[in-house]
Amino acid sequence: MKILPTRAASVSRQGLCTALLVASLTAAVGVSPPHNTADADDPAKDPKNPQGMPHGTPNLTLPDLRPKGRPGLPGTPGAGKEDSKDAATGIPATALDAYRKAAQRAAADMPGCHMPWELIAGIGQVETQHATYNGARMTSDGTTDKPILGPQLDGNGFATVKDTDQGRWDGDTVYDKAVGPTQFLPSTWAQYGADGNGDGVKDPNNVYDAALGTAKYLCAGGKDMNRPEDLDRAILSYNNSRSYVNAVTEWMRAYQQGNVPSLPDLPGVPSGNTPSGNTPSGNAPSGSTPSQKPQPSKPVPPSPGGSTGTTPGKPGTQPGKPEKPSKPEPNKPDPGKPDPGKPDPGKPNPPAPQPSRLERVGSDKAWEANAGETFKESAQVLVKDKSGKAVAGARVRFVVSGDGAAFTDGSTETTVVTGKDGTAKAPRVTAGLKIGKVKVTATVVGRDLPAVEFTGTVSVLTADRVIFVGDPRLKADPNGAFADRFTVKVLAKDGKDVVGSAITATVTKADGTTPATENGKAVGPYFKGPDGKRTWRLEAGTTDKDGVLELPELLTDAKSGEYVLNVTTADGKAHAFHLTVKAPTAELPTPKA
Repeated sequence: MKILPTRAASVSRQGLCTALLVASLTAAVGVSPPHNTADADDPAKDPKNPQGMPHGTPNLTLPDLRPKGRPGLPGTPGAGKEDSKDAATGIPATALDAYRKAAQRAAADMPGCHMPWELIAGIGQVETQHATYNGARMTSDGTTDKPILGPQLDGNGFATVKDTDQGRWDGDTVYDKAVGPTQFLPSTWAQYGADGNGDGVKDPNNVYDAALGTAKYLCAGGKDMNRPEDLDRAILSYNNSRSYVNAVTEWMRAYQQGNVPSLPDLPGVPSGNTPSGNTPSGNAPSGSTPSQKPQPSKPVPPSPGGSTGTTPGKPGTQPGKPEKPSKPEPNKPDPGKPDPGKPDPGKPNPPAPQPSRLERVGSDKAWEANAGETFKESAQVLVKDKSGKAVAGARVRFVVSGDGAAFTDGSTETTVVTGKDGTAKAPRVTAGLKIGKVKVTATVVGRDLPAVEFTGTVSVLTADRVIFVGDPRLKADPNGAFADRFTVKVLAKDGKDVVGSAITATVTKADGTTPATENGKAVGPYFKGPDGKRTWRLEAGTTDKDGVLELPELLTDAKSGEYVLNVTTADGKAHAFHLTVKAPTAELPTPKA
């Protein structure tokens, strides 16, 4: 399902992989709890699933995990220690962070799936070598600095997939192409796309979004990655090829063995990421392939956020780097007096603080806003660890509930990462068009902590007058209907539109107060109620964001006469419109001369 050219793996590795496939699937996961029944949205059950059809050439090279030499050999990484795995198991820091966070989010949102981050990483490696194909690099937010696009799916060697996104993601308005670090088809992204970095945008070119979308896709239909058969079906639904399953599974197993260095990112230059519509050129990804061997004699120590552009033997300046070989220390340092500027290798780094408490920031009183308006307040929380210290980098999910309420961007859910002070602030909330309550719930992603809730009250402005919109005809024939639908507008005293005002429409006799009924039945002009029956009184609805409401069609029976249509707001403001039902007078014939 991607554009990477196939690179031949050794026959022995491929044969071994096939033989160990069942063991791989079983060893990669643990004991499975009761299995969830697959839902109708399971792409693995759809034989016409475009994502699983041929739409690119995956990189089927398998990881080379052979040891570099016996412990103690000069110039061998890990000399005197256990054998080191191939450096190809390293993953760029941003991609590694994205895979892990996607698995954490999946654990919170889809706990029955048991999604391992190593599986997402296996997809990322086989698809685009962790978003580095054809020289692509990632900007600070995880977006590739240029699109990674698959071939045009015009049926020439690949599946035929007509355009589904009007070229939004792939730059092609005729056929679709696979897009981004995990090579989603636009139609698949429309269904399984995700906002993994909490910026309010679902972008397949962003590794955080792509990683979470991959987790959603693989888990769809209630699949459980602890079940080998579900794991197998999930990978096959991504690319219906046994060799593809073998490669992804082998990479997953390699990562699960624990030696996964976090490699420095090559910083990308933001380019707006506008798809060009062209398939990336070149026949191989830039950078090392998994089978290439690092230079063990002159390793460049990884530095998060740094560059791999320095040459071997000349690493970039880093805190705590060793002295230059040309100036060796004549005496060994006193082990009892470690250099305060360097970490003590005998003491592991303390674990990162974990969220243990979620607290509200600001007043606990209810917010207030008029219908259709935006609340002045925003939901803000503070995340703390067990010791009461602020936790930076925690993911807080905010969810809006309430009739028609949403964040200012129109969404009802967003995820915000806490800053250095441990706080996360949600966007402001726009109220719906009805009187009622609004609630914002904050939770910490991946942690079972009590939620924090914020409540708001939605009110409606006081109505001052009700007017007709336009100049409708107020006369009608019997056994017919008024030609124009009556549209009313409600205004406040200062001329402001009254949003969310509930309107009641009643038809009375000419005096304006007596219901237009005879023997308990509506006569003259009438509405049809929700039950389809005639009614002289109708709860017509509420005014929209412009303070306007169009009334239902007003019908007439055989009875002629003068009537009044009363339009009344919830706070009692009324306006009367005089109606006439009368058959047109027949014209007398002109007498002959």
